[in-house]
Amino acid sequence: MSESNNLTVRRVLALLLTYVTLCFAGGVVGGLFFVPGVIGANHVARAIVPSLKIEGIDFDVTSLPQRSTLYASDGTTVIASFYAQNRTVVPLRKISQPMQQAVVAREDRRFFEHAGVDVQGVLRAFIQTFVKHGATQGGSSLTQQYVKNALMVQAREDDDPIAEYHASEETIARKVREMLIAVQIEKQYSKAEILQGYLNIAQFGSNNLYGVETAAKRYFGVSAADLNIGQAATIAAITKNPSQYDPSIPENQPEAQKQRNIVLDLMLQQGFISQSDHDKFHDQPIQQTLNLQDNTTNIGCQSAGDAAFFCDYVTKQILNSPEFGKTTTERNRLLTEGGLNIYTTMDVHANADAMSAARDTIPVDDPSHFEVTMASIKPGTGEVLGFGINRIYDATDAAKGSEERTAVNYAVDEKDGGGTGWGVGSTWKPINMVAWMEQGKPITQQLRLSTYYPVGSFSCANYPGQSFGWNVHNSEGGSASVESPLQGLIRSHNTTQAGMTQQIGLCSVADAAKQMGYHNASLANSDITTPATLAALNGPMVIGSVNADPLTMANVYATIGANGVECTPIALKKVISKSGKSLKVPSANCHQAISPEIAQTTAYALNQGVVQPGGEASMTQLDGGRKTFAKTGTNEDTYMTTAGFVPNQVATFVTVGNAEHQESFNGKVINHKAYGTWYGMYIATPAWKEFMNRYLADAGIPIDNNYGNADPKYMSGGSSSTYGGTSGNTFGNNNYTMTNGNRNMNVAPNANVTGGNTLGQTTVPGQ
Repeated sequence: MSESNNLTVRRVLALLLTYVTLCFAGGVVGGLFFVPGVIGANHVARAIVPSLKIEGIDFDVTSLPQRSTLYASDGTTVIASFYAQNRTVVPLRKISQPMQQAVVAREDRRFFEHAGVDVQGVLRAFIQTFVKHGATQGGSSLTQQYVKNALMVQAREDDDPIAEYHASEETIARKVREMLIAVQIEKQYSKAEILQGYLNIAQFGSNNLYGVETAAKRYFGVSAADLNIGQAATIAAITKNPSQYDPSIPENQPEAQKQRNIVLDLMLQQGFISQSDHDKFHDQPIQQTLNLQDNTTNIGCQSAGDAAFFCDYVTKQILNSPEFGKTTTERNRLLTEGGLNIYTTMDVHANADAMSAARDTIPVDDPSHFEVTMASIKPGTGEVLGFGINRIYDATDAAKGSEERTAVNYAVDEKDGGGTGWGVGSTWKPINMVAWMEQGKPITQQLRLSTYYPVGSFSCANYPGQSFGWNVHNSEGGSASVESPLQGLIRSHNTTQAGMTQQIGLCSVADAAKQMGYHNASLANSDITTPATLAALNGPMVIGSVNADPLTMANVYATIGANGVECTPIALKKVISKSGKSLKVPSANCHQAISPEIAQTTAYALNQGVVQPGGEASMTQLDGGRKTFAKTGTNEDTYMTTAGFVPNQVATFVTVGNAEHQESFNGKVINHKAYGTWYGMYIATPAWKEFMNRYLADAGIPIDNNYGNADPKYMSGGSSSTYGGTSGNTFGNNNYTMTNGNRNMNVAPNANVTGGNTLGQTTVPGQ
């Protein structure tokens, strides 16, 4: 087709557009009688004319995608923001009059006169574009622009790129559709509501910056209500070309200043401002008027600094919780578009102190690349206080292959963005004591012990046992001949745990663990009490050969420190919707899991491990004479742990190791220190103490040494029990599999399995 013919078609279409516009100006009903005849076919009319009921399109300004904000537990500290479009919706009364006038002057000076379509503007655009052959002009009213933006937002929410394209394509059909909807909008909404909608929906800069409130804070550090004439003119000028007129970009500033002055000229012409006000702001260099705030390019947890790992945990909690939508897609949309105010459980002091303690213990750039990971929780509430990880949070491609950056929070379960767990070693042993007392047994009962136990002797309802045996010994070698569960915990003896399990069965230990809040970190087999899981764990479970994350273990200790009350860990205190409604959040489900008497007696035993001579937890003693309840552990030569609590205040679990793959500590230089054999007391315990002492001081938590009083009924009884095993060592060729520390190991029946992954090696879970 020739250029002349092309021009003819364009003029005809433009005339059609003008005709339709004039029809609306004179009356929609009368005009529509003639549209099919002008176009030539009814089906064409139906293709470009939407339902005047505007079905499926929500033009209510409060439904716009808005930024969600994540707060710490103090309710004021911002952790992060999430948005698909960086927007904060505000009512018109909170937008300054100069800002309202500036956008009307710039976009639609007859806004308060027309009925949705500016006929004069359309005619002017037609003459300029097609008669005078000048630059293309749109002629769209402010109402039409609001319609266009709303259609694009709707298309994005529907994940419909085709609809989004049609909402902005330069065609006559799109213009006609816009005008038809604009007229209907004007029938349903007041001018003030439409202006409010436009000022909240329009793009006012690059990097997804939408709405006048966000623009005001970004460029000038003020609310939209406080924008002066010059500031308003600067913002109003941006919408014509958000990427080119964004004044925060230095190379844009000359053009941004020119466009601002054009708006000032228009405001003067329309009588919105005086000559003196015009001249005052016209002569100001634009860079001197700016007060740029935080860059908006970093959104979400990537910009949360040391709170990023906690932020990531919160987002996973939202995405995994049915309270926020039926599907993950719905929940993500609520997070990024719902304008939520999310108040978390993160204690600013706790999280900062945990991150500092982790990095002090092993610096981020330490050549060993071992990880320090800790989780802290408030007993009796389920509130997660913070995480400490000696890594830099990074969810970008830059983190791939890095030993210093990661987006994996190894302090939490696999389903919450963590790994498949760490070997916890002797920090498991208080669980055995709880199970022992739940069977009505005193912790002072003397047990005759051995280094060999038939695995079948641990049988119970869900664990039939096996036909081979377990060789187990203490860290110093061999076994005490006679010992009580209390002394076994104080000295962290492995053979005592086996002797206890032989009497009460493995199921009792698994049940107690679950009651106290324990589950495996792996999503595939999280429930420890199922027959399949018990069969995989076998005897070494009782000395910590399990896959757990630090948060789960911190919660187990929190149950002991809350008088036996167990709570599901939670990260959300409350969530407020953009309409001010309080949304339902996941419950901590706090309940009495074990009796207060058992909790207090277990706490007593833990404290004895700190204060008695030879107690394996002696190095955990906290500052100021504070009564300390803690346990150390070493899982083979690959993981070192420490756990403990201050009653009703804070429970913390620390693990040190290589989270990606098992690696021996022994002989390694870590933070300028080297040991032939590393124990938990050498590195995990100092990290735990540093955090606990610092946080207790920062939070101003007073010393209260009244907890941990043993119940007399669990302290009586001194008779020995007969060991029911044999001393033989021949059991055939059967193997069993135990899962620990991120991989499965085939463990020979006669191997010295003591809670880790390395076969035949001596471990020191109590150190």
